[in-house]
Amino acid sequence: MLDDPKTAHPQPPQPNQKQPMPGSESAMRPQADHGEQSYKGSGRLTGLAALITGADSGIGRAVAIAYGREGADVLISYYDEHDDARETARLVEEAGRKAVVVAGDIKQESHCNDLVAKAMEAFGRLDILVNNAAHQASFERIEDISAEEWDVTFRTNVYSQFYLSKAAVPVMKPGSSIVNTTSINAKNPSPHLLAYATTKGAIANFTAGLAGLVADRGIRVNAVAPGPIWTPLIPSTMPEEAVESFGENTPLGRAGQPAELAGAYVLLASGEASYITGAVIPVTGGRPML
Repeated sequence: MLDDPKTAHPQPPQPNQKQPMPGSESAMRPQADHGEQSYKGSGRLTGLAALITGADSGIGRAVAIAYGREGADVLISYYDEHDDARETARLVEEAGRKAVVVAGDIKQESHCNDLVAKAMEAFGRLDILVNNAAHQASFERIEDISAEEWDVTFRTNVYSQFYLSKAAVPVMKPGSSIVNTTSINAKNPSPHLLAYATTKGAIANFTAGLAGLVADRGIRVNAVAPGPIWTPLIPSTMPEEAVESFGENTPLGRAGQPAELAGAYVLLASGEASYITGAVIPVTGGRPML
């Protein structure tokens, strides 16, 4: 049975709410859907091992649940949201797969190297790297963006993808894949998210370039471009009035749920996408990526 995509999930307005950065899943109203009840695996990633950054919550949690139910072991990389990370691990283990949680700062190259080393130690292989973690903050004027804020955004969103890809590629075998999270902001930047949007444009370009660079090794590199998705980043980084109306500017009239992106990440990591590399898949609720 098919659901109407306009009404399949909660619609604006969302309740007024504000969280400290980087936000918590448990404090969100309404609660986000990561596929806890809906995602059904079919063995498309059986026996594989994945490293997912930002896997404690939001899109990362949805991808971790889907990968676990598709048969993959998962290393859950996160900053310091320990309760959220443990819940993601529980859901992966509930699917019968191994989950490893590793806290730390992906802005640091040494930590990114450690993540790859710990994945190899835990699983004996690394088949999928999902570069998903991100930092964003909203500003009214360019004068309000400090050099430190610009640096933190680029180091979290872009440098980490370079560090992790550089560490992962040498241990990956042909057929492995890297999946990056870019954004609709790569093509349609929100002025109030100047630093974040700029990094997302860089990630789209990084994806295309890296795909060409590692194609001769049999490694595919693709990206998913979310539109407005209901994650802890929203109530922790946006003004309350923007949170209340979040998602209403899409043709479907609502924010997307993390669970609605999981299928794209599964496809790009699976053998079904063997001829897809250097691509960006938009999941935007109908907003065009022009």
